[in-house]
Amino acid sequence: MSRFPVSIEKLIDKFAMLPGIGRKSAQRLAFYLLSLSDEEVQSFSDAIVEAKHNVHCCRICNNLTENEICSVCSSEMRDHSTICVVSDPKDVLSIERGKEYNGTYHVLHGVLSPMNHIGPDDIKIKELLKRVAENDITEVIMATNPDTEGEATAMYISKLIKPFNIKVSRLAYGIPVGSNLEFADDATLNRAIEGRIEM
Repeated sequence: MSRFPVSIEKLIDKFAMLPGIGRKSAQRLAFYLLSLSDEEVQSFSDAIVEAKHNVHCCRICNNLTENEICSVCSSEMRDHSTICVVSDPKDVLSIERGKEYNGTYHVLHGVLSPMNHIGPDDIKIKELLKRVAENDITEVIMATNPDTEGEATAMYISKLIKPFNIKVSRLAYGIPVGSNLEFADDATLNRAIEGRIEM
């Protein structure tokens, strides 16, 4: 038997569907929402519906935008000869936070994952190859995560891009700033040594 009324259980179930939200967090969110005024709840609901209706993929890079072309792709201040390939839109925000990169992006919306039945046709690889073929691209930076699936995706795409005779690079990985070598695992240390730069 349910401990809460059916409508509350339904609300908890919906919150529990969100990534990173467990049952207890879902309960807290549901009860917080119930404590809001009708106007606040309506505003919350409207924001969800509005985002779902207005946000779509940029026709060039597949990042999320409300316009046909995102602010990065439409900017004349960006270097349009460089493309940074990421697996999802939140990765764009992470790189932009650093304020160092000035090129454009290509969002794959996933990575290759045979275990999850995600192949090359399930992510935006064809669109990337079309961009490379039709534009004056000088470098493609592979910025997928340094896990098995991210590495496999980066290797697969780099092989497809090689015939275009442009530079394909990979983000360097290594020791985080402010950490100690004694706490780094072997793989991280090996990556740091491989990716060393001249001083």
